[in-house]
Amino acid sequence: MSDGALTIVDGTQLRAADLTVVAAEDDADLMTGAKVLELAESRASSALFGLSLPQTLKSSALQSINLNDEDDVVSFRQTHLSSDQASLKLNHYLAAIADQLKDTCLCAKLWSDDPLVISILDGNILRLFLDDEDDFAMIAEDLFTDLDAEDKGKISKNEIRNALVHMGVEMGVPPFSEFPLLNDILRKHGAEGEEELGQAQFAQLLQPVLQELAEVLAEKPIVVIQNIKVINGSKLKKLLDDEKELNNIVDKIWEEKHGGKDGLASVELIRGFLERNGTGLGLPPSEANEAVVLLYDAVFADVKDGKIDVEVEKDELGKRVKEILNKFAELLEANPVFHDTNH
Repeated sequence: MSDGALTIVDGTQLRAADLTVVAAEDDADLMTGAKVLELAESRASSALFGLSLPQTLKSSALQSINLNDEDDVVSFRQTHLSSDQASLKLNHYLAAIADQLKDTCLCAKLWSDDPLVISILDGNILRLFLDDEDDFAMIAEDLFTDLDAEDKGKISKNEIRNALVHMGVEMGVPPFSEFPLLNDILRKHGAEGEEELGQAQFAQLLQPVLQELAEVLAEKPIVVIQNIKVINGSKLKKLLDDEKELNNIVDKIWEEKHGGKDGLASVELIRGFLERNGTGLGLPPSEANEAVVLLYDAVFADVKDGKIDVEVEKDELGKRVKEILNKFAELLEANPVFHDTNH
């Protein structure tokens, strides 16, 4: 595990999971369908960091092993299978979930077109800077400076809580709302109250709090769902497969060309249209970060003769649009863009 690092839940974890049924778990001739389904859910949950599978996803997985309604499920649960048959069913069930996760988001009861992004907090980052005196001293000093808003050289013990909030998931500290045990750790170390602390005292109090937090997370890591949108070209590919929707986009760009912007070359028109409307099509917002600007530059640099075709015909414009969107989809699949939806 990598504490605080971003992990995309896109089915990759399931494809790497153990898909065999060990005969020793039950007599091979007595392996029931009920046991297979129990193993499937257990291994899916384990591979997906303990996250729960939405019922819609489970239903789709059941259909992949020809269980299309409740009667089929009841009958299957009573069926006896050999270990080879059970392994095959388990494989198909988990593969179906992995395929759906490639294009969808697993979030409690909500679905979207975007993969789920999580961080797994297991104390690693906390231990790294706690083990390095210089790193810890620098972090403690920065936190103290940020919290000492009035520049008094003193802050109250209560500010230890805010220090943890400041550190956040990026530094391996889970949110209080998702890890209430943090409150117990603060109380245990006396990190509450209005007593004022200098910088050195603040560091001395913060250190054992973080040490215990690291130990607790090492024993039982926590998965934190991040408010990060992953743009990986999957939505663009769906658009490219939808000829009607693609033609609608070309029509809109064509209307712009003949609605006061006919002095622009087709490539300029397309880029302007995508920068304004791309998020709805599956492109990252052009203002998200420098990487997105470079992405746009890379795509449009590959489009030939983009500045001399002001009189381009509509069919040629459509070809250009498709070429450009395909290039975006290729680059985003190879290098997805992460966009923090909190900003």
